[in-house]
Amino acid sequence: MPSHTTPIELDAVRSATREVCSRFGGEYWRETDLHRRYPQEFVDELTRSGLLAALIPVEYGGLGYGVLEASVILEEINRSGGHSAACHAQMYTMAALLKHGSEEQKQRYLSEIAAGYLRLQAFSITEDGAGSDTTSITTSAIADGDGYLINGHKNWTSRIEQSDLLLLLARTTEKSEVRAEGLTLFLVDLREVRASQPRSLEVEPVRTMFNYATNQVTYRDMRVPASAVIGDVGNGFRYVIDGWNAERVLLAAEAIGDGYWFTERASDYARNRRVFNRAIGENQGVQFPIADAYMKVRAADLMRYEAARLFDAGLPCGPEANMAKLLASEASWDAANSCLNTFGGYGFVDVYDVERKFRETRLYQVAPINNNLIKSFVATKVLGLPRSY
Repeated sequence: MPSHTTPIELDAVRSATREVCSRFGGEYWRETDLHRRYPQEFVDELTRSGLLAALIPVEYGGLGYGVLEASVILEEINRSGGHSAACHAQMYTMAALLKHGSEEQKQRYLSEIAAGYLRLQAFSITEDGAGSDTTSITTSAIADGDGYLINGHKNWTSRIEQSDLLLLLARTTEKSEVRAEGLTLFLVDLREVRASQPRSLEVEPVRTMFNYATNQVTYRDMRVPASAVIGDVGNGFRYVIDGWNAERVLLAAEAIGDGYWFTERASDYARNRRVFNRAIGENQGVQFPIADAYMKVRAADLMRYEAARLFDAGLPCGPEANMAKLLASEASWDAANSCLNTFGGYGFVDVYDVERKFRETRLYQVAPINNNLIKSFVATKVLGLPRSY
């Protein structure tokens, strides 16, 4: 939905997000990280505030915002010291349902999601044998009577245990020469699956270097009704691509939030940490890396705003969305390193939160797409350089 928010209204979105985040300090995030525990309390509060319904149209009980406002919400969560990976999927999976879902699907689910009665937090696409080559997935959905039987194995299916609804991409026809054909997107009601066919869904948690609530999932003759299909059968890959640009913008905003957190935390520490009777921030060897990181974050932030502007206006934004994600992820990583270097040995101590945020921000260089693939995209699709085979 196009963004018509004024700067004052955007500041109000920031303030509302910060108010929720202020109730969840470093101790809370350290505890959830230590035990790899889903931050249920934080997500509940964010849901009650209405902020997780940012992209849902007003007529369904949401805020009716665009991707710009949604990105600011996720940015502020990370800038506050939190970790928006616990809930960001409800933002970036929304595009497929809003743009391509049937009116029946929207009427059935959107109001419930906006009210907080349902969670759409799980996205099941990636497979071991395909990786970033999504068109090579093999999970199948075979027509059977008035529905489909789904069989296959997915990895990186995050938050499925905390979700009521799942977006799942499966192959409904054999792979053809046209790479984008034959894949169908399903909106699966996990409540029905768990109640009537629990053995069709096997979830195996995967422990990662930070708190991500991700899983490997095996589907065994999982039956879904034909009404679960998003849009047209066989066009699911195109619908996923539609959501990718929003995803790139939103995750760029998360990295930007991290970048600001690191530079602010490093600056505060450099001003107050005294060694040899002087603040360490007086040393240019400390100042310059922080200043350099901050400028990179600000530059990436501008690209995020440009990508969000284009997306919300319904204009092509693939290059901008991808560049925003790359620039933001590299800027946040530079900021993370400058912050850790500023803190020195204390940066490795958990109570300062630097090492936790350091681990969390590293993800953005490889997910949801590796930065090298973005460079290849810009080289061949934007600059017209020859592709390598």
